[in-house]
Amino acid sequence: MRRGRPAIIAALGAAALVLSGLASAGRAQATGVGYSLEHVHVDVMIGPNGDQPCGITADVYRPDGVSAADPAPAILTTNGFGGSKDDSNQAAIGKGFAQAGYVVLSYSGLGFGGSGCKITLDDPDWDGRAGSQMVDVLAGTRSFTDETTGQTGRIDYVAQNSPGDPRVGMIGGSYGGEIQYAVAMQDPRVDALIPLITWNDLSYSLAPNNTSLAHGVTYDTPGVAKKEWIDLFFGEGVVDGVQGAQVDPTRDVGCPNFTDQACTSAAQLSTAGYPDDATLALARHASVATYADKVKAPTLLVQGEKDTLFNLQEAVSTFHALRSQGTPVRMVWQSWGHSDGTPAPGELDFNAASLRDSYLGNRFLDWMNHYVAGDDSAPVGPLFSYFRDWVPYDTSPAKAGAAVAKAYATSSTFSEQPTATLYFSGSDALTPSQDQILAGSASYANASEVPTSYSETSGLEGNQVNNPPSDQPGTYAAFTSPPLAKSVALVGSPHVTLHLQSPSAALSQTAGPAGQLILFAKIYDVAPDGTQTLKNRLISPARVADVNRPVDVALPGVVQQFPAGHRIRVVIAASDAAYADNAAPQTVTVTTSPQQPSTLRLPLTGALKF
Repeated sequence: MRRGRPAIIAALGAAALVLSGLASAGRAQATGVGYSLEHVHVDVMIGPNGDQPCGITADVYRPDGVSAADPAPAILTTNGFGGSKDDSNQAAIGKGFAQAGYVVLSYSGLGFGGSGCKITLDDPDWDGRAGSQMVDVLAGTRSFTDETTGQTGRIDYVAQNSPGDPRVGMIGGSYGGEIQYAVAMQDPRVDALIPLITWNDLSYSLAPNNTSLAHGVTYDTPGVAKKEWIDLFFGEGVVDGVQGAQVDPTRDVGCPNFTDQACTSAAQLSTAGYPDDATLALARHASVATYADKVKAPTLLVQGEKDTLFNLQEAVSTFHALRSQGTPVRMVWQSWGHSDGTPAPGELDFNAASLRDSYLGNRFLDWMNHYVAGDDSAPVGPLFSYFRDWVPYDTSPAKAGAAVAKAYATSSTFSEQPTATLYFSGSDALTPSQDQILAGSASYANASEVPTSYSETSGLEGNQVNNPPSDQPGTYAAFTSPPLAKSVALVGSPHVTLHLQSPSAALSQTAGPAGQLILFAKIYDVAPDGTQTLKNRLISPARVADVNRPVDVALPGVVQQFPAGHRIRVVIAASDAAYADNAAPQTVTVTTSPQQPSTLRLPLTGALKF
């Protein structure tokens, strides 16, 4: 999904940035290969019973010299939310891979561009079935119609593992990332995936709850609606439906351009501020969290550090699910995402002559080379890689592509297990020693539905709006560490355990989600001059099922350095302008004591010293 049409690059993410000049194995070793472009129409049958017809518009990029006698591997790709095959970004994918010797089938997703049917959120029964039938096109077992000549044709020039099984990988970002799982879970012919900045559980993406987590990011207690992202998401879909009604008039009937339940769910999230059972069922049926056990294709997960829509925790959840079942998987945390779509210099460059000139470009190419083009010597890369924005390197255009690797740390293991604990002490302190805890508390109050804290303007931050994060006095509790004696890096998701007192919430929570306490946890880096920095504007909303019990809140996954002399501050706030808020005024007290301490647990790469 993406921020709105003016910010299309950020939303489409890495799918938009796969450009030309690729070099890979076998036929894919060629560079600068010419190609022909054919605009085609494909009829598919979709839905739970496979009985709903839909027309899909697509482009076929065929490298010069590719034929039935000399076939080439293939790439299947589709657009991010609100885009189409005709976007310059999608065209760049087609051109880049075709010039490298790959056959590319790039199509407009359901409900977008010239394709028919409504938006079904990358659901396997709808979008997944459609994508699988596009694999049929690459296999030569399904025909297409040339939109220019009206003639029917079939592809017979894609390399195959066996008859009807083309050598094909998928790549795409955001909405074009999740579709890969929806196809691969039902079609074992897909040889490799590169999903970028996409979701694990869409119910978490749109209404996260960072406590009461059952597994991964999937929760038991309904979450807190991201009202700004939801408004952008559904607004963009409706606009595309109106524009696409001439292609398929049903797109502008009933719920405009969305499956009917989507409109009902949008209204639920907007009015109640949390998902009901029907909304959870809709979102989770369209989420890899539900069917990860069926995804066997080797997967290169790429997630953005600057992303308040699909955060790092979502990629971590998918990574663990795939790895635990033996699916080959690697994970990259890149610098950019939906909240800022500009890669670091040399990380991934639109204007480079070749993706071999960038760090991520090399990773993408090597992955496809190994699993699709069949080059066993192509490296698949380290298990885990992450970008560190504090590491200096030569950012000049001529050298950034090679130098940026210095800013990426790599590891043969991945763990977010905490390595250090800070204890809440008194009314405002964090201490590294449990022996130094002073019993105390800090109280705050919310103002009902009026937001008193600000983290971001979703979808516009860094582009059109740059207001600093803020919290109004009296509406938050803050606990701050002493100054650090040496710098330390935080990589992953910290956790806070809170002991709370809220008599009004203790009474109202028996009514269910509408009466349960909402809070927002976050970590600030506090400079010696008192300036606060909220890393990438990431926060953790939580809907507390029971305030009478200790509450564990997973804080945002980050890659962040706290310099020497800086302090670490935990803030628990009553509200946030980008989210739904508490339905009624409530007073909340955060307590701590040596016997029952509230704590902050941190996954650090070095020792924590004060």
